[in-house]
Amino acid sequence: MPISENLRGILLMCASMAAFTINDTFMKAVTQTLPLYQTIALRGMIAMAGLGLLAYVTKAHHFRPNRSDGGLILLRSLADVAATVFFLEALLRMPLANLSAILQALPLLITLAAALVFGDRIGWRRMTAILVGLIGVLIIIRPGTEGFDRWSLLGLASVVCVVIRDLSVRPLQGKLPSAVVALGAAVAVTVMGWIGAAFQGWDPVSPAEGAKVLGAGLFLIVGYLTSVSAMRHGDIGMVAPFRYTSLLWAIVLGLVVFGDLPDGWTFLGAAIVVGAGLFTLWRERRLRRAGAA
Repeated sequence: MPISENLRGILLMCASMAAFTINDTFMKAVTQTLPLYQTIALRGMIAMAGLGLLAYVTKAHHFRPNRSDGGLILLRSLADVAATVFFLEALLRMPLANLSAILQALPLLITLAAALVFGDRIGWRRMTAILVGLIGVLIIIRPGTEGFDRWSLLGLASVVCVVIRDLSVRPLQGKLPSAVVALGAAVAVTVMGWIGAAFQGWDPVSPAEGAKVLGAGLFLIVGYLTSVSAMRHGDIGMVAPFRYTSLLWAIVLGLVVFGDLPDGWTFLGAAIVVGAGLFTLWRERRLRRAGAA
């Protein structure tokens, strides 16, 4: 029996969040013994090979962006480099679930930034939800308290860079293949990894460490492919909320692999952030339907 487009999109989104979180788990595990930038460089080579093959198979490599699109791709790639550095530096020192909880603020901040940069209209309900979500982030981070982890600020900086990365593709003109955009970011991150490794140093890679890096690279490719496919199936308003399943994966994998479990305040803050994000997505879907009617 064939499944509906909405269900297909939901399953793909769940698979994407699982793949990205497994990639993060591999990276956190391997950076305990290998230098961070060496790991980024090695994983980047795997990601570049996979995305390059995808671009070749889909003939996306024939596409030549104009100057405007090229500048936007460069901006997106630089933002992706900064987001990767901030995220992995934080991941190296923070529990996986705690960092994932901070990342759940991303949809809220994208909605707010789109209003500030592109003039998107947001009513008082969505604005209130965004403010409530930011309060949830403060509960997770807890600045000025004993539970404050300064590395969580790097996680928040990573979120800001991802907002810039995602909004930078909005003005892209024409039918620019997603593989070209992703490959540009992969090249930039990999180059950054090699430059960083030149200063940080390079260690011999054991078979176990090589397997972890390979796993991170492969799951990163799977995460990208399934995330793109997810947004091409079904109603975005139905599919997008399942991004939050990444937090569930982070809690489970953080506990099983590293023995980390967030405290009650982190759970409370994460619940507030996710609840506010779900309300915002529901409200946007309702407004789209009203506009279509």
